[in-house]
Amino acid sequence: MRILFIGDVVGKAGRTAITEHLPSLVKDWKLDLVIINGENSAGGFGITEAIYQEFLDAGADAVTLGNHAWNQKEALVFIERAPKLIRPLNFPRHTPGRGAALVDTKDGRRALVINCMARIFMEPLNDPFRAIDRELDACPLREAADAIVIDFHGEATSEKQGMGFFCDGRASLVVGTHTHVPTADHQILPGGTAYMSDAGMTGDYDSVIGMQKEEPLRRFTTGIPSGRFEPANGVATLSGVAVETDDATGLAVKVGPVRIGGRLEQAVPSFWT
Repeated sequence: MRILFIGDVVGKAGRTAITEHLPSLVKDWKLDLVIINGENSAGGFGITEAIYQEFLDAGADAVTLGNHAWNQKEALVFIERAPKLIRPLNFPRHTPGRGAALVDTKDGRRALVINCMARIFMEPLNDPFRAIDRELDACPLREAADAIVIDFHGEATSEKQGMGFFCDGRASLVVGTHTHVPTADHQILPGGTAYMSDAGMTGDYDSVIGMQKEEPLRRFTTGIPSGRFEPANGVATLSGVAVETDDATGLAVKVGPVRIGGRLEQAVPSFWT
């Protein structure tokens, strides 16, 4: 199976990168499964139903969220009729929506997509390790799902690495989101799970993690907030990770970074081009 995971889409610039690049990537790379983290897609904070549908129309098979899941209040309602929109699994019990979903791939197979939030320097949610362990036990790779992708949304690389090894051999891909900076540690772990500490953001990198520079710099230098954070509007880099799995096991055989457009050095998976 050919899987593309796209990191946090930030604002209009990030959405434009999705609509401009993703349809051709699906075709040219013969992608089976596309997952987008969309938690920053609406003005940098949250997601709307129209944007969710825009991502599906562009070729996404699932959209994951994170700590900004509810910044757009409509998400609390429309998530119940959006089966491919996945919020953190370890939110409190009665939170609307779902933290994991079985989705159909483009070639008719089934993939389990899990979104979970880390706890170090983040909100004190339920134990993510226990929550993911339960999901993996309930839906084992190859027995109940042809692929399993875990979006682990968090600050600390140590916690993300820990989750990677915790899931090694039981998931196709564990990828970090939230910090908006792509890491260079993409690899296949000893048990066969592809891993990357952070997929990076799909946004304008002439910015402070996707936001126009002036307000963050003002707050750093004076400690005084004086305005809203606004997404940067330059040309975005589509950032993410590409994984190819073994059909017999569901585990990864190839992994590589993806960076297309914008300011960052370009990277495409050599095994698909």
